[in-house]
Amino acid sequence: MNGVGHLKMRLAQYGAAWVTAFLITGAAILIGLLFADLIVATDWVLMVMIAATVLALGIGVVVSLLSRQALGIKLLVVLGGLILLLPLMWAPVAAAVAIAFFADRSIEYSSVYAAFQIGVSELLFPLEAWVLSGAIFGSVWAFFQGVATVVGFISALSNIWPLLRRVLGSEPGAAAA
Repeated sequence: MNGVGHLKMRLAQYGAAWVTAFLITGAAILIGLLFADLIVATDWVLMVMIAATVLALGIGVVVSLLSRQALGIKLLVVLGGLILLLPLMWAPVAAAVAIAFFADRSIEYSSVYAAFQIGVSELLFPLEAWVLSGAIFGSVWAFFQGVATVVGFISALSNIWPLLRRVLGSEPGAAAA
């Protein structure tokens, strides 16, 4: 399978994992309602399903890393996995939120849901502060300055090289001929 096909397959598997996690979580919470309160059932199911979803994502990434794909494709799969980790973890939580909405109950009393929300906010708040503080723009500007310096040096060297060769003299093989 070529690299683009592999990436498309992985994206399709991420989508299938999201839908599967959502449906299994919803079904498990509904079954759990037969035996316990909504909050208790949600805590039991969310803990397992978030871990199972992350495990499924990790298995997909590891299988791609062990495949015979090019290094660039493997890096794109890892990058995609990191980018899609949070949305994939949200699938079981979204199912719990939907069930709580239709049951007209507050999901905020679930300790797993609260821990998930706190964990996400602790991750996203510093990221958001870094992006909006201007630090990212300074970093991007510094990166572009570095790239421009390297490109400018290579361009100047390629333009000056013929002049330097003439100044330093002809090559030994050219003088004998």
